[in-house]
Amino acid sequence: MSPDVLDDIDLDLPNRRAGKVRVVFDLPDERLLMVTTDRLSAFDRHIASIPRKGQVLNQLAAWWFDRLADVVPNHLLSVPDPNVSVVTATRPLPVEVIVRGHITGVTSTSLWTRYHSGERRIDGHRLPDGLRKNQMLANPIVTPTTKAELGGHDEPLSCDEVVTRGLVDATTWATVVEAALEIFDRGRAVAAEAGLVLADTKYEFGVDPDGRVMLIDEVHTPDSSRFWIAETYTENFERGSEPESLDKEIVRRALADAGFTGDGPVPALTSEQIASTSQRYVQTYERITGVAFRPGTEPIAQRVRQNVREYLRPDTVDPKKEKPQP
Repeated sequence: MSPDVLDDIDLDLPNRRAGKVRVVFDLPDERLLMVTTDRLSAFDRHIASIPRKGQVLNQLAAWWFDRLADVVPNHLLSVPDPNVSVVTATRPLPVEVIVRGHITGVTSTSLWTRYHSGERRIDGHRLPDGLRKNQMLANPIVTPTTKAELGGHDEPLSCDEVVTRGLVDATTWATVVEAALEIFDRGRAVAAEAGLVLADTKYEFGVDPDGRVMLIDEVHTPDSSRFWIAETYTENFERGSEPESLDKEIVRRALADAGFTGDGPVPALTSEQIASTSQRYVQTYERITGVAFRPGTEPIAQRVRQNVREYLRPDTVDPKKEKPQP
């Protein structure tokens, strides 16, 4: 029997919003309940549902939030279910913060695609001639993008444009950039200990009701980051081969090879591609955390509803005092 997947869910909670991967509901006391589904997006489109993916993202993000709290506050309050997080409600900043340590990618807005087409000044950064695909940059760079509506495409920005266009004020943006680079540096160090290369990643930040900048959404997961196997990276790079990846890059490459650029019908993934992607997500979780992945009970939707009901019982312990589950 194939594993159960969580494509979508509805709960008896107010103000339901569905994003590319997460379904969010309002809770009292300026909190949100986020359910992480198994949906996979690429090229800003929904591509497929990947078994175990939602649980990996939710639990791995919780693991990272706990270990990065000394760098910048985050929104996580508790994890009442393997696929569910309860978080502080924030005002999300209208930009995604992408930190790149290597020049890579296959989408039209990726650093490598733009560089390969002849651009040398990209998102406010001047890149030297002679770089090769998947090469490590001299220093990590921040390349923000707008947040497109569901089905739309993100627009690349420079750090200066974030401020001059009035998207984020200068003081807040300086805090965000400093935090993003420090988090990325910490992430690369942890990944290296796990035998991985953190090539690039995406962060999201928000401002809580007290005006504090917070790291939100997820952090250093196979959805938001490119992870390569360090042992074979150098050899593959020297011979011009693609790195062994433990993220959704295999899906991006398959779609690109099929001529898909984000518009028109989405090519269907094979069962082998879906299974391989699921295995990569689980392997990333286990390498980084050092803990064996234990799938939650199925059916997933039934378990989520039961755990959420239990969590929201009137005699439940104050969720703000709970610690994230491992």
